[in-house]
Amino acid sequence: MCSRHFGAGGGSTGQCVHVLQNGEYVGRSAIFLLLSTAVWHIIIKTYMATDSRQRARRQQALNTQGATHPHPEAVTDPLFRDSAFFDPNDLVQVKYEMLRSVQQEGRAVVEAAQAYGLSRPVFYVTQASFQRQGLPGLLPRKRGPKRPHKLNDEAMAVLLEAIEKAGRMLKGEELAALLVRRCGVEAHPRSILRRLRPYLRQEEKKRR
Repeated sequence: MCSRHFGAGGGSTGQCVHVLQNGEYVGRSAIFLLLSTAVWHIIIKTYMATDSRQRARRQQALNTQGATHPHPEAVTDPLFRDSAFFDPNDLVQVKYEMLRSVQQEGRAVVEAAQAYGLSRPVFYVTQASFQRQGLPGLLPRKRGPKRPHKLNDEAMAVLLEAIEKAGRMLKGEELAALLVRRCGVEAHPRSILRRLRPYLRQEEKKRR
């Protein structure tokens, strides 16, 4: 309901007031505030719905490319907490930030690996790939039939993790059997040990 408010001289002040259901009078400024609040609620809900759809599309793309972090819940670095930019599901982004924190901020390798939900061997494999290829080295390998002689970075990470858990250098035959079991890759024990040497030397330097 809307009515004119008249002053002492009988003239209309031109102020329009609205009567609420409880009989109280509310001025135009209050009505504007109420409407503004309602509009903001609509905007926020629309934004949240859009953001949710965008995140779902991004997650689907990561899954398609095989670039999803296997344990996003293990990423504890503050950058990835409630951020619209940093996504703990994005393995490439997580790997890059892990490397950057060690190289630029002087973070310890073990601490960085744990903060980004990855292992120390994976850090060294990721570092070696980045040094050889730059950012493309952090991208997941295209999936397809594995060749018997293909000892890629992912296979090296599996072997290094096994060596670390065992607490000793495994024999070539043990590593070959592990590759077949875990990766479906067949390789000669000598080839495996030769491929491992650069990673083992690098890790040894880090320990000194």
